[in-house]
Parts: sequence; C-alpha cells; structure tokens
Amino acid sequence: MVSQHARRLVAPPGWPAEVRPPDAPEWERTATNWLLDLCPPEYRAYPTLRHHPVVLARFALLHVEACQASVRRGLSEARAELRDVATLDVVDAAVETWLAEEARLAGVRRAVGLVEEALRGRRYVARL
Repeated sequence: MVSQHARRLVAPPGWPAEVRPPDAPEWERTATNWLLDLCPPEYRAYPTLRHHPVVLARFALLHVEACQASVRRGLSEARAELRDVATLDVVDAAVETWLAEEARLAGVRRAVGLVEEALRGRRYVARL
C-alpha cells in the first residue's frame, strides 16, 4: 500500500526532471535553480527573483514566451532574410533549426507553466 505522503508527491507529464515534485523536500529550491537557469543570467542579480519563486516563475514564463515569439519571427522571415547571404541548403538548415527550437520551447513553456501553477499552490494527483 502506498503511504498518504508518497501519493501526494506527484509531478504531471511535462514536469521538468530537474525539479522535485511539489511538496518534496526542497522542491522550491530546485524549482528556483531551474527557473534561474532558463532566464538571462542578469536575473540572478535581483533579490526579488531569487527569494520569491512564484515571481521568478512569472518572469521565466514571460521570457520563454518572448523566445517563442522570436522563433516564430525567425521562421516567418528566414527565407527572405537569408536568401542573399546563404545557399538554399543553409537556409533550409536554418529553417529546420528554427523548427527544432520551436518544439523545444513548447516543452519548456509547458514545464514552466506547470512549475508556476505548483508554486501558486496547485497539486497534482496520480491517475490510474
């Protein structure tokens, strides 16, 4: 039989491997470290972000969303902006790189959103 405590330590699909499940010992510390790693290095200099994980999560979420917007712009402009400075093969490779980054960022955005929700008090339950 699973103990009541073990049942509570649930992380949903998409939860980052670097962050312990909500309510695990020092889970907020692991969340803070992971979120800071996602953000520009300058964010570490702000005490508010280092000491208030839910505020940091909001900053991280907006940062990732800005990166997603940048990728979308890069994709929409790649062929027109690069055709005069790179061969077609290189332009195609650049587009493939943007697509790979778009997929990676979608996963990061989901993970940051899940961590932010948990920092705001949401808890997840295991599904059978």
